[in-house]
Amino acid sequence: MRFHAAVITISDKGSRGEREDTSGPLLAQGLESLGATVIERRILPDEPEQITETLRELADGGDVDLIVTTGGTGAAPRDVTPEATLRAIDREMPGIAELIRWQGYQHTPRAVLSRGVAGLRGPCLIINLAGSRGAVADGIAILKPVLAHALQMAQGVDLEHGGGAHDHA
Repeated sequence: MRFHAAVITISDKGSRGEREDTSGPLLAQGLESLGATVIERRILPDEPEQITETLRELADGGDVDLIVTTGGTGAAPRDVTPEATLRAIDREMPGIAELIRWQGYQHTPRAVLSRGVAGLRGPCLIINLAGSRGAVADGIAILKPVLAHALQMAQGVDLEHGGGAHDHA
């Protein structure tokens, strides 16, 4: 499935040019491997209003099917990405965030410390990943088997279920 995506790195130091963004390019590359055309890449500071407004702007613009953020999901005082995302979305998709934490835990127990969320703003799916390269690589691998169907559902495409005993979505 081909789709348009936006990648947003949330980092105070990255937004000021004090630290190279390594997770954002890795995330863009990973999404492209899943069929995305990444049409937008931004680096934002850990400012909740700016994050929320950017998510709303990109989702409401109609050009982006998926927004994935990297960074700002931990417990540090300036980690506000989940709260900013919750203000931007209409409906949560908690299973995606739960899957990312659960599967991430298989690689590092610290994955459970991510407070990332996932949800929909209109037909646009928004997903938070932690800011490390490892978290991004794990996130791409975790999303691979479910992302296409999640995007189709969000856009109202191919909503017929297979009727199998294990088809729950």
